[in-house]
Amino acid sequence: MDPQWDDSLPIYRQLRDRVVAMILEGALKEGDPLPSVRSVAAEFRLNPLTVLKGYQQLVDEQLVEKRRGRGMFVSEGARRALMKDEKARFLDEEWPKVYATIQRLGLSAADLLKNGAPPPAAPWPTGGPTSGQEDNDDGN
Repeated sequence: MDPQWDDSLPIYRQLRDRVVAMILEGALKEGDPLPSVRSVAAEFRLNPLTVLKGYQQLVDEQLVEKRRGRGMFVSEGARRALMKDEKARFLDEEWPKVYATIQRLGLSAADLLKNGAPPPAAPWPTGGPTSGQEDNDDGN
């Protein structure tokens, strides 16, 4: 985790968002333990209550489960749920802004493909990027 914090959100929320990003990126997988509250607090010089509050948000969202005496672990289905929520959020909030910018600048699909970021190493999910078919991360 990046030790840099900014003033845009409370630190506990930034911590929660970083754990979410780690789950989405695959750095934390289902069943993996989260670092202990004490170790995160010590490493990033945070109040343990701040770390606990960030972790508690993850528990409340059912992305993380507490195991008494053992710690906190990434819940089964956490990545799938996050992907669904993040896709919906992107399409509802971010994509309209991106699309409006593309239209305003008069960019074509060819312009975007030619001048954009290099394509990912893996091909598009089954069904292609425009099929409208929901991809499923567990292969089903």
